[in-house]
Amino acid sequence: MLRGVVFDLDGVIVDSHPLHKQAWRAFLASMGKEVSDSDLDFILEGRRRRDILIHFLGALSDSEIQEYGKRKDHFFQQSCANLQAVVGTVEIIKDLDKAALRIALATSASRNRARWTLQQLKLSQYFDVVVTGDDVIESKPDPTIYHLAAQNLRIPPEYLLAVEDSVCGVLSAKAAGLRCLAIGNAANVPELLQAGAHRVIPNLVNLSIAELEQLFTASLGSAGGYESVQV
Repeated sequence: MLRGVVFDLDGVIVDSHPLHKQAWRAFLASMGKEVSDSDLDFILEGRRRRDILIHFLGALSDSEIQEYGKRKDHFFQQSCANLQAVVGTVEIIKDLDKAALRIALATSASRNRARWTLQQLKLSQYFDVVVTGDDVIESKPDPTIYHLAAQNLRIPPEYLLAVEDSVCGVLSAKAAGLRCLAIGNAANVPELLQAGAHRVIPNLVNLSIAELEQLFTASLGSAGGYESVQV
């Protein structure tokens, strides 16, 4: 029986990947480091800000990580005039709330950015639990962030469904014992399924609570028999 849904943030709730690339490029340029689009793909795999900063800038002290993180967030907020929710996500979150299903966030984003983003989208009130990159030592695909989400919801992982859009996110959710629905496109369907997503869909538009529960029930006892849809 489905008792709750745990959402990733970037690429699932908010269409922020292009904005993040823009913000990271601007921040790194301010530090005298030029990066390519392919270099910036590193930031899209559910990594904590600390890990991204160290990847691009090398060994840093805790104070430097905190300061540089604030600078990057400033660049991000400057680019967020057109911040938009991913189509279909707001509707399904509101439907889950009406159905009295528990809702959590499990994101590698910092606590400040995660809460700021939910506030901007007017979604804060729907989330019973928010777990961020500030709450864990290891980022996705480590399962700790999903373990914490389940613990804070007080629901065993086997009664929860994760919604993810990256391979690292799917691996994290699956390793923690959750079933996983992935948001993807034609290019990344195979890798999301290989990571363990039970189904890959292009977005959450018109997805009903009944369909979510059907997906959850159908995944019980499945042994690699994952289902995908055309995207």
